[in-house]
Amino acid sequence: MFSVSQDFAPPFKLISPFFIIGSLFYLLSVIFLFFFSVENLSMLDTKILSFVHLFLLGFVMMTIFGAMAQLVPVVLEVGHFGVELFYAIWPLLGIGTIMMAFGFLSYPMLLPFGGVVVLIAMMIFVMEIFLTIKKVKEFNLVISSILISNIFLFFGIIFGLIMALGYAGMISVDIHTLLKSHVFLVIVGYIIITIMGLSLVLLPMFGLSHGFSKKPLKISMTIVSLSVLSVMISSLSGVVFMEYVGYTLAALGLFVYFYFIKTIYKTRARKEIDVYAKSLIFAYFSLISSLVLGLSYLLSGYEPLLLTSVWMIFFGFFAFTITGHMYKIVPFLVWFERFSPLVGKQKVPMLADMLPAKSASAQFIFCALGVLVVAAALLLQDEVVLKAGASFLLVGALAFLRSVFYMINYKQNII
Repeated sequence: MFSVSQDFAPPFKLISPFFIIGSLFYLLSVIFLFFFSVENLSMLDTKILSFVHLFLLGFVMMTIFGAMAQLVPVVLEVGHFGVELFYAIWPLLGIGTIMMAFGFLSYPMLLPFGGVVVLIAMMIFVMEIFLTIKKVKEFNLVISSILISNIFLFFGIIFGLIMALGYAGMISVDIHTLLKSHVFLVIVGYIIITIMGLSLVLLPMFGLSHGFSKKPLKISMTIVSLSVLSVMISSLSGVVFMEYVGYTLAALGLFVYFYFIKTIYKTRARKEIDVYAKSLIFAYFSLISSLVLGLSYLLSGYEPLLLTSVWMIFFGFFAFTITGHMYKIVPFLVWFERFSPLVGKQKVPMLADMLPAKSASAQFIFCALGVLVVAAALLLQDEVVLKAGASFLLVGALAFLRSVFYMINYKQNII
């Protein structure tokens, strides 16, 4: 199991806004679904672009940045280069996300301004992480994953800003040429490689796994990194063959990663199937489903397969990986800051006491049902089924928001 130290952890008041705002953006993303029509829906539809940026920037990136603010110094065992910079990241990222969402919907001129605000927030994050990593004397697989993913993020946001300027008509650029690079750099290069690296820390820690090989993860990260480079080379050079090489490598790398996750699961000592374990099981089921749907799209060219594949990796894999981990991370951070100084002096709560079991269970059930029903709606092109799935997700998102506030504000009358 990967060893971690709490000696360098930042204060929780620095982290909590990321989790709260991320949860609110998750709710907003779900509400957005009610305004979709499945007829003639495509990946380049302005509503889709607005929805994707609201979800990825507002929920996924916001919560990952918050988690990384906590986990990077803990794993690296060095203090942040400038921990106070994180106080500027969440408001900038939140404002920039809203501006970009409105820009795609109705006001294209907002896109470059929102893009610049997001760029500033992400550049602050990337530079702070790079300068923190610089203090590390010895690299390991987790540190390497953080370094690689942040390099991809750096280029991804540059491509994104260029596209935003082109979309607003401020510069002349072929948006379609840069789109695949932007998507792969941010989603595969940053989000997925970050999840891979943190899997080596969080999954063994929460599952008490021992004696597993790290080699499959190293192979998986290498293959996925090569896939990102292949797609980026294809976009810049126009060589279509490299694009399909990138897609194939990405699928292969993720299948190897799934094998690594399976080995961790088999070697775990903690056998309890709680909401955390259920969330991860559903997340990895969604990942495999997304890969199968994506490969089916490449063979058939039927766009609903692509939409469903993206849906499953976004709301199935990303969302359940994040929400599942928040049920472990948030109680631990609150307990560590609020109650650990009282250990041995007064009665303190257990971590299990800080988890709202009913709302967490409701979130898992309703969100899982919502994800599957919306996936069916996209495949069947049925708007009534889409609204039904969105309704399930809305109940789940409200339950999740309630759980986050409960965990963050948990207090116990200690006698």
